Amino acid sequence: MEQTATEVTKKKNGILSNPIFRNIGIVVVAIIIAAGLVYWHISSSTVSITNSTVSASQINISPSDAGVLKAVYVNEGDGILANTVVAQVGDELLKSQTSGLVTTVNKQIGTTFNPGQAVVSMIDPTQLRIIGQLDEDKGLDKIKVGQPATFTVDAFGSKVYQGIIDEVSPTAESSSVVFNISDQRQTQIFDIKVRFNPEQYPELKNGMSAKITVYTK
Repeated sequence: MEQTATEVTKKKNGILSNPIFRNIGIVVVAIIIAAGLVYWHISSSTVSITNSTVSASQINISPSDAGVLKAVYVNEGDGILANTVVAQVGDELLKSQTSGLVTTVNKQIGTTFNPGQAVVSMIDPTQLRIIGQLDEDKGLDKIKVGQPATFTVDAFGSKVYQGIIDEVSPTAESSSVVFNISDQRQTQIFDIKVRFNPEQYPELKNGMSAKITVYTK
C-alpha cells in the first residue's frame, strides 16, 4: 500500500524527534566544530616553509698565488681531516683548514688557477642546517630565533625531524625595490635557518629538499 504524503511527513518528524537521533546529530555538529577549531588553532600557531633545503656553507680551497694545477689528492665524497693536502698548484700545497666532506674537485691538471679560484670545495657536515625561503608576507613577523620547528625531507617521506630556529636573515635575498606596471611592490624573500643534530640524523645529506613547520606559540 502506498504511503500518503502526510504519513511520510509524520514518520520523518518521528525520527527527528527521537532523542537518540537528535543526540547523534548534536555530537556530529560538535565534532565538526571542534575539528574546525583545532585546525584554526594549528594553522594560526604555525608557519610552513615549503621551499627548503638541507645545506651547509661551502668552503673553497684555493691558491694564494697564481700557478698551474699539478696534482689533486682527493675525490668528491671523501671525508678529510684538518690540514689534509688536497692539491698542488705550482709549488704550493693546498690544505684543508678544517675537517669535512669534499663536494667538488677541479681535476684539470695543467690549468692555471688564480688566488680565490677554488680547486677543491668542501662542507663541514656538523654545520648542516635546513635553510628555507619565506615570503615576507607569509608569517615572517611570527618567526623568532629559538622557536621549535619540525621538518620533513622529500627523500624520506613523512618522517618528521626535530629542530630549532637558528637564524632569521636580517636582510632579504634581493634588497632592491622593484615595481611592475601595476605599481605593486615586489615581495621580498628571507632565509630561515633551522639547526638540528647531524649525529642524530646521519641520513640527511647536503642538497636534499625539505619542508619546515615553525611553531610560533
